[in-house]
Amino acid sequence: MTDFGKVDRAFFDEYIYPNLGADRDDVALGPTHGVDFGLLELGGRAVSIATDPVSLLPGLGFCRAGRFALDFVLADVAVSGLAPSHLAISFTLPPEMTDEEFAAVWGSIHEEAEDLGVSVVTGHTARYAGCEFPWVGGATALGVGDPADVVRPDGARVGDDILVTKGPAVEATGLLTTLFPDQFDLPRETLDAARARLDEVSCVRDAMTAAAAGDVHAMHDATECGVFGALNEVAAGAGVRFDLSLDEIPVRPGVRETCDHLGIDPWAATTGGTLVLAVPPAETDAVVSALESEGTPVGVAGRAAEGSGVYADGERVEHPDVDPSWAAYDDLSRRAGES
Repeated sequence: MTDFGKVDRAFFDEYIYPNLGADRDDVALGPTHGVDFGLLELGGRAVSIATDPVSLLPGLGFCRAGRFALDFVLADVAVSGLAPSHLAISFTLPPEMTDEEFAAVWGSIHEEAEDLGVSVVTGHTARYAGCEFPWVGGATALGVGDPADVVRPDGARVGDDILVTKGPAVEATGLLTTLFPDQFDLPRETLDAARARLDEVSCVRDAMTAAAAGDVHAMHDATECGVFGALNEVAAGAGVRFDLSLDEIPVRPGVRETCDHLGIDPWAATTGGTLVLAVPPAETDAVVSALESEGTPVGVAGRAAEGSGVYADGERVEHPDVDPSWAAYDDLSRRAGES
């Protein structure tokens, strides 16, 4: 098991996968390592379900932190091709969090949910001793729709174009430079550009846009372990090989400089807001145009082929397994506390 972040495949396969409760016929897609959502088929309808911890980072400001937390939960349903529609959320709040601070969080969650057509249907809210920021609860989101509209995580096919939006380390760059600006010896314009990446850390609307624009075979948000992790998970799930050119993937302003400063690999760093998509070539132009019309940069990085593994510029790229963002966060937090 890795020290920080999601458990690796070996831990999942040994401890989690063999113990999943009852075997029910209505579960169309159960827990799978590297897969964002589960799927039920009930009465001719598909129900996409995803659950995530609720993370609130006070350093972002409570309004922004609330929106940030919600978007991460909803993203895992949105990549199923079904629009998120319902939310259950639990808060286990630190005793020191004030009513006014919670009101700011909840107000921003309400506004974002309302804008996306998501209804809160149940929850639990309490303060408990021993709870502390940033991990303050959990949430489960659902999307309901036609089974034919579901985009399965293992759906990439030989011949598909592989699209990547926004590029590497968007989340790591925006988050770390916003939380610890004094720890970066970078030019002001570079730091400003890096901090602006935080406004791109959501892929909910992008996933819905792509699904509506054309026939998408697979979608995955590139959170922990970044672009390289997501590419490996999509390729492995489908049993295909990806041949890619990294030059075709957008890299947002401030990303390279921030990652160089931290000494981390941007391609392995968490990049919430980035999507990896497998799209049949006949649909690529429509999907790319739809995303670009919403202001989302996207590149056609390569193609799926017979075989296995991910190859970038001819070199095999393995799953990073460990995301360097967590160690960087820990180091920056320690240094900030000492200064």
